[in-house]
Amino acid sequence: MKRSMILGAGAFALATAIAGFAGGYMMAQKPAPSAAVGSSAPQERKALYYRNPMGLADTSPVPKKDPMGMDYIPVYANEAPAGARGERKVLYYRNPMGLPDTSPVPKKDSMGMDYIAVYEGEESGSTVTISPEKIQLLGVLTSPVERRVLTRTVRAVGTVQVDERGQYTLAPKFDGWIEKLHVNTTGEPVRKGQPLIDVYSPELVSAQQEFLIANAGRQRLAAGSANARQGVASLSESAMQRLRNWDIGEAQLERLRRTGKTSRTLTITAPVDGVVLDKPALEGMRFQAGDALYRIADLDTVWLIAEVFEQDLALVKPGQAVQLTVSAYPGRHFTGEVTFIYPDLSPQTRTVKVRIELSNPDGLLKPAMFGTAQLAAGERTPVLAVPDSAVVDSGTRQVALVALGEGRFEPRELLTGRLADGFLEVLEGLGEGESVVTRANFLIDAESNLKAALSGMSPKSAAADAHDHGSHESPGHAATPTDDDAHSGHAGHTESSDDNHGGSHGSSETHASPDDVHDHESHTKPGAHSGHVMPDDHDNSHGGH
Repeated sequence: MKRSMILGAGAFALATAIAGFAGGYMMAQKPAPSAAVGSSAPQERKALYYRNPMGLADTSPVPKKDPMGMDYIPVYANEAPAGARGERKVLYYRNPMGLPDTSPVPKKDSMGMDYIAVYEGEESGSTVTISPEKIQLLGVLTSPVERRVLTRTVRAVGTVQVDERGQYTLAPKFDGWIEKLHVNTTGEPVRKGQPLIDVYSPELVSAQQEFLIANAGRQRLAAGSANARQGVASLSESAMQRLRNWDIGEAQLERLRRTGKTSRTLTITAPVDGVVLDKPALEGMRFQAGDALYRIADLDTVWLIAEVFEQDLALVKPGQAVQLTVSAYPGRHFTGEVTFIYPDLSPQTRTVKVRIELSNPDGLLKPAMFGTAQLAAGERTPVLAVPDSAVVDSGTRQVALVALGEGRFEPRELLTGRLADGFLEVLEGLGEGESVVTRANFLIDAESNLKAALSGMSPKSAAADAHDHGSHESPGHAATPTDDDAHSGHAGHTESSDDNHGGSHGSSETHASPDDVHDHESHTKPGAHSGHVMPDDHDNSHGGH
């Protein structure tokens, strides 16, 4: 009886064990529900953050709407910058105007300009590398360094004046009265020998009578002694010379010899060709010896007295060719020559007067006209030169950007010479055949200055310093975050019961992105604990360190 009971119990136990083993085997062969679900449905993408739909520098860790009711746009992991996908790594984004301001995420400045990405390998050295797309966007232009003749045009403004060598004043050497004016208007042209005025003077009448008496005695003593003839001839010649000294013309003297009669009035003629500039003489007026009755000037040749600035004086030399333009004759040029540089400088205008002689056969150039003179100055020997727009002058240094090819540019400090016709002479710093940037060089120079400022810093240290600057000074001014910085904000456990923390949590497998750093700086309230705000799988925000 007992044996049968023992055998029955053993058989039941054996059956139970077999059934349990079979059930466990079947359960082991059946896939887990979570694995089955994962293999049949695609895995959902994780949104890193949500950006402003209008492109503003504003992000959010959770879905939200802007003031206009538009949903923020999610940014996924596969939409991260090229550096996160295994291509060139973006270290940070710098201010497009060259200011000491960086950001770990793409953003815009106050003027709406995009921040410029700085990639790994571009942050050191003096060479600046720019992508072809950015070169085309900036409109970069280059020009070769060549040898050329620099001819600079010096411009000066002046007034037309009378040639001092061609002026003449008619002032009789005796007293008298004006009986008649043959030239009675100012500005009238006259020729040499042309009658101007008829004058009466008792001295002239006495001189004529002395000549006639001496001349008559000379004829009567023709058969006399030699001494008598010589004395009478001397008196006759003396009277004739006095009339010549009073500017009596030879024609009138010849008439006096021929007729043997005195004339009450004598005619004074024009001494030179020219134009009457001034005529104080009036009919019937009395004049004294030395009074100016006419002022005559020859205007076939005129002067331009030009004012040349002090800095251009070294380029002006006697004998230099000049072209003159006046507003009275648009499009017409008059040629002249520099004849004299005055020795004094005007302290008020800081200019030096230069005399330019001009031919004026048609009389078009009038005294007191304003004119603009252009003087071609410069050596005829070719020199190394670049366009003046290629040189960035800070006041203490002059720099040109040399295009090295493949989007690389190198700043060079220059020693320059004279400037002429839009080109600047290069004494040191460039070689013939090199190519320099002539457009958008200010932006490239600003970028090169930022590179030089960061050249002594390693990428990690520069990123850490910029990150600290963004965390402790002002929002949006953070430098490049590194992987260590991203992990350090979320690695570990928070067990603190401090009220500033949202609660305790375990270690997170979701790392902080640069955009989360920017969002934290943009949206955390003053007084809150400084850390990164990240959404978890349940759309709840938690605080990190």
